[in-house]
Amino acid sequence: MFVLADDLTGAAETAAALMSPARPARIALSVPVAAAALVVTDLDSRHHPRAFDLVREALAHAGDRRVFVKVDSLLRGDVAATVAACLDAPVVFAPALPSAGRTVVGGVPYVHGVPLRETRAWRAEPRPAPATVAEALGDVPWVHVPVGADLPAVLPAVLAAGRVAVCDAETDADLDAIVAATLGGPARLVGSGGLATALGRALNAGRPSAAGSLSSDAGSRAPGRGSARLDAATASGSCAASSGSCAASSGSCAASPANGRLLVVVGTAEPGAAEQVRLLVEHGFAHVTLRPPDAAGPGLAQVTAAARVRDALTSGPVVLTVSGPALTRALAEVVREALGETPADLVLTGGETARRVLDALGVRELIPLDQVHHGAVHSRTPQGHSVVTRPGSFGTTDSLLRIATHLDPDLRPNTDSDLKG
Repeated sequence: MFVLADDLTGAAETAAALMSPARPARIALSVPVAAAALVVTDLDSRHHPRAFDLVREALAHAGDRRVFVKVDSLLRGDVAATVAACLDAPVVFAPALPSAGRTVVGGVPYVHGVPLRETRAWRAEPRPAPATVAEALGDVPWVHVPVGADLPAVLPAVLAAGRVAVCDAETDADLDAIVAATLGGPARLVGSGGLATALGRALNAGRPSAAGSLSSDAGSRAPGRGSARLDAATASGSCAASSGSCAASSGSCAASPANGRLLVVVGTAEPGAAEQVRLLVEHGFAHVTLRPPDAAGPGLAQVTAAARVRDALTSGPVVLTVSGPALTRALAEVVREALGETPADLVLTGGETARRVLDALGVRELIPLDQVHHGAVHSRTPQGHSVVTRPGSFGTTDSLLRIATHLDPDLRPNTDSDLKG
């Protein structure tokens, strides 16, 4: 299977949704690799001016493999260019992600029942959110397909007319129906991680789960008690994620050993992120903040920020945050300077932050292992880093803590004496 994604956390989310014992996966951060049954390529194209060309050039590597193209469920990025680049084949487009409250009804995107345009989901974008899916598609020819339509009859007619089938979906069952109606045909599926998960369910139907596999809900237990982890049986066979079982090839699934240094990198200054960081600090994390003066280039201030992170890591886990926008590249350089050549356990939130940090560290490939909660995917790198990536818009207040305890089950809340000392 051949998968393209417009950002890194989306690529990891999709890999987790589609992996199985029969489909070991690799996530490529450059040109598509061919060493796995499931190849997921992060095109890093969400805000790229050449998104159309990047997608078209990548599709040239697909051959006769099944193609899935992942876009943002909030319709951020150049959705029109991405879909247009896929039109050398029939396209079915379904951006809904019901598990996160993101639905499409009457061609209008909603977030928890509120029209997308009326939410703050696009507050960091340079333009307003689209009022309809059609607006996001621009000049791409489309036909609206409502929930309840006779999909086996409607979709072939729409696709035969050279139109994109824009499908409503309010539930996971709606997405399952879309996949079922297209599974045996030539259509390319373009959509959210929810559509990828539905495809994974369909492809895995009837396949036995691997022994020792992990549920994507493993991280839902109480904070501080640790998530389910890969055990010896899993290491010799498979790792689990959503949509059933998520397995890499034999020998590639062993959980990354603890590297002795745990660094959480939060590339947003949003209030919700601050609350997640507070929980980490309560559990013993040192907190280092990168401020705008530190981002002025490779000068003394940036070196000082890296030194603060490096020194703090000698004593325990660290969370690195930013105090303003547009600091992602500086943040990545701070991480690179702080870590040097020694592998570490990393938690990277936000697709842009994750990609820039891994680029700075010279990482070109990820091997997915398991999933802490939906969208929070644990991978390892050939260099020995253990990496959890998570979309910036995902996760409840305890999300980062759940991820951290997945990597280090011994994390415990600070005691009063810890706080005083």
